[in-house]
Amino acid sequence: MPSPAEPLDEIRLTGLRATAHHGVFEHERRDGQLFIVDLTVRLPLGPVAAADDLTRTVHYGELAQAVVVAVESDPVDLIETVAERVATVALSFPAAHEVVVTVHKPNAPITVPFDDVSVTIFRRRAAGVDA
Repeated sequence: MPSPAEPLDEIRLTGLRATAHHGVFEHERRDGQLFIVDLTVRLPLGPVAAADDLTRTVHYGELAQAVVVAVESDPVDLIETVAERVATVALSFPAAHEVVVTVHKPNAPITVPFDDVSVTIFRRRAAGVDA
């Protein structure tokens, strides 16, 4: 983790889209549906900017690709489980210290009018753990 004098900045990916087969109902597993992921990765960007070195940050293109692959793989019942999977992927990047993940399920099987269903989780790398 950075020192207290070293602030954590953010890289944010918003609206990543993936079609996946998560859900508790048979039709969700069979037909699939859209999932949207918003992801914030927190890390100290001052040293990265000073060095102008891509290897010292999180490559957001690679992160986006890995997140979509994670969402589209291995169907599960809960979007909470999908959010945990995305957090694990994001924290596998060595520069990432903390993540905020929101998984949206805009076509959830709800019988009343609604705009969105989402789950948001906050996770941080365990102290002393390097990816």
